[in-house]
Amino acid sequence: MVLVLLYLDPQAVVTWESLSIGELGALVQYDEKFETWRQVNKTKTRIQYLKQQTCQVLPLDVSAQEFINAYAQFLQRQGKLEVPSYVELVKTSAGNELPPQDAEGWFYKRAASVARHIYLRKTVGIGKLNKVYGGSKNRGPRSGKHVDASGSVNRRVVQALEKIGVLELASNGGRKISENGQRDLDRIAAQTLEAEDDE
Repeated sequence: MVLVLLYLDPQAVVTWESLSIGELGALVQYDEKFETWRQVNKTKTRIQYLKQQTCQVLPLDVSAQEFINAYAQFLQRQGKLEVPSYVELVKTSAGNELPPQDAEGWFYKRAASVARHIYLRKTVGIGKLNKVYGGSKNRGPRSGKHVDASGSVNRRVVQALEKIGVLELASNGGRKISENGQRDLDRIAAQTLEAEDDE
């Protein structure tokens, strides 16, 4: 797959992430009369294009919340993810007053969310995950301020995903998605898109 950025005319910039060269032929063709590239496929979104073509579905193509719920259920059914014993008691950030309400399922949802986050970016470290999953601390009458998420929780999530082969160490630091993890996430994304179409 290649990342493609096409300038069809100065006013319109069309971006299609991860389309192969063969799929590009269905989108644009060279117009000899005007000596320029023209858009052939008039679909407005990538989702419409995916419904017309047999193209790979990515987690980016599906609603984030629905994908995370579906992947969390997959991880829970699989039963391989190592869940720490303290998940019912621990807060996920110093800015939180209480632990998560979903005592059993929040760890799977966080793992699914971390896997999606790393899939959409090349490499991510624990520090960046702490910033992303942090939130605003309620300081009473004073204005709130950002507080990072718990590094221990994010580290345990990443280590658990690494153990089951979804993530692997990146050469330049941090973690990246493995081939097996990418295949699983793509499959879950395709199933989620089919479920959306059925409803």
